[in-house]
Amino acid sequence: MILIDTHAHLDYTNFDSDRPQVLTRATETEVKEMISIGTHLESSARAVELANNFPNVWATVGIHPSEADTATENFIDTLRQLAANPRVVAIGEIGLDYHRLPSLEISPKPGDVFAATVSVDPGTLTAKIADDDYKNKQAIVFREQLDLAVELNLNVVIHQRDAWDDTIAILDDYTGKLRGVFHCFGGTLDQANQILAMGHLVSFTGIVTFKNAREVQATVQGVPLDQFMVETDCPYLAPVPHRGKRCEPAFTRLVAEKIASLRGIPLEEVALATTATARRFFNFTRQG
Repeated sequence: MILIDTHAHLDYTNFDSDRPQVLTRATETEVKEMISIGTHLESSARAVELANNFPNVWATVGIHPSEADTATENFIDTLRQLAANPRVVAIGEIGLDYHRLPSLEISPKPGDVFAATVSVDPGTLTAKIADDDYKNKQAIVFREQLDLAVELNLNVVIHQRDAWDDTIAILDDYTGKLRGVFHCFGGTLDQANQILAMGHLVSFTGIVTFKNAREVQATVQGVPLDQFMVETDCPYLAPVPHRGKRCEPAFTRLVAEKIASLRGIPLEEVALATTATARRFFNFTRQG
């Protein structure tokens, strides 16, 4: 049996003390391959370095929407250079994230597994302008990276949070030019079907093991078996029984086990399907 963790932040400092052991534990639980995801230029460079050093690690390069303000004037040139490495299998993670707009304050919302924010009265025109500037910057950086993906014939890893309509509208312009995977998908089955109809995929994390994640559990049961992948998003979102602790690629197996249980099928069937989907989507090629 082979599982692939399609979304891990292996370059993060959370793994500095025991990274080789983390990768070994993943292999011991049948997680044979992992994709280290870039979130800004430095993170992307580190992801490529990890992929060069560990044969079972691949990399993506990209600017996370929350890092859009860090994008330099020539950031696309840098990403292009990084993406020339044969260990790079996608552009990402990229997208839109309106979770912490300038006019929002952090406050937990009961029942929200993401501990979402709630809006406060913007009060002034200045706050609205700040929000619009923030969104526009993200959209520009998103589109530039989508253009790069088309240029390089690479697929994309999509981050979408509290920005559904705008994300779909932008991706609609790229229909037939590239495919994306909506990572850490937590939406409804109708939303998943909308994505699939556009030619994209979804990917599920340890959230599927949470007791209060009934909506995403229902989505897991309804999405066709060959239209989704599994991931950890480590070091975040550790599945039960490790919730609240550091997540790591080995926990991909727990995600797959929960999906198998929800669908009433053997774990091996989930592993076979999600691994095949990941290999098609990311077009893994071994370099001798």
